[in-house]
Amino acid sequence: MITSALTPRTDEPASSLLGTLAAEGASGALSTESGIVYLAAGHVVHVESALTPDLGDLLTHSGALAPDGWWQAIDQAGRGCRVGRQLVDGGHLAAGALELCHLGALFDAAYFVFAHDGPALRFRPGVAHWLGAVRPVPVDTVLRESRRRRELLHRIWPDPAVDLAPLARVRTDTVDLPARRSRTLAQVDGVRTAAQIATALACRTFHTLVELRRLAAAGLVVPVVPTATPAPAHAPASAAPGPAPRPATPDEPDTALLRRLLHALEAL
Repeated sequence: MITSALTPRTDEPASSLLGTLAAEGASGALSTESGIVYLAAGHVVHVESALTPDLGDLLTHSGALAPDGWWQAIDQAGRGCRVGRQLVDGGHLAAGALELCHLGALFDAAYFVFAHDGPALRFRPGVAHWLGAVRPVPVDTVLRESRRRRELLHRIWPDPAVDLAPLARVRTDTVDLPARRSRTLAQVDGVRTAAQIATALACRTFHTLVELRRLAAAGLVVPVVPTATPAPAHAPASAAPGPAPRPATPDEPDTALLRRLLHALEAL
């Protein structure tokens, strides 16, 4: 059994260690270079990564939840790790809407956590996320979905630099594109990364990655090559230029895929 925190830098891939923890029915937080996976009784209950918008951003920026309702739930239930339950019980959000949005955020973050499947940094037994369990997901399902997404993106455009680097437009002329792809292209400014573009659009990161890789395949965007010139102290290189705009028409979530995943989980 794994009963104490791991020493930093194990040689075991994060996915392999996660499988061991699942088999042991472990609860706690597994940290990697790209994010943290939270487990309860061997199931994944939350994944967070700095490379994806968090659940609060997705809910509030899309208009599904008022910011006051989000922060009120955190204030009232954060210490008890019951924020998700409070959102539903307090009438701020329907249970189904929370499950769908949370499932999308979980798989988005898991994609980055397991994209390169490097070594885990440490496991902290008993650590719970303040959101609480919304819809526990089997580890095998998370790993399988992460692999499916990685393979899909590779088929669209094989360069993973699009996922992480700031992106720049190659051409400035008007291009006839589908609406979602056109909105995504409009956010490409040489500074924003895919995660920042997804936040600006209040869109799930994976949907944004699909559009950006298609734009790259069409020769419309390229990753920005980093330079040695430091950014000014008052303007961090990672900062988006100005406040993130609210989309005029929020992107519709891929509810069909998420509902299929929910039904598959219910059948387990």
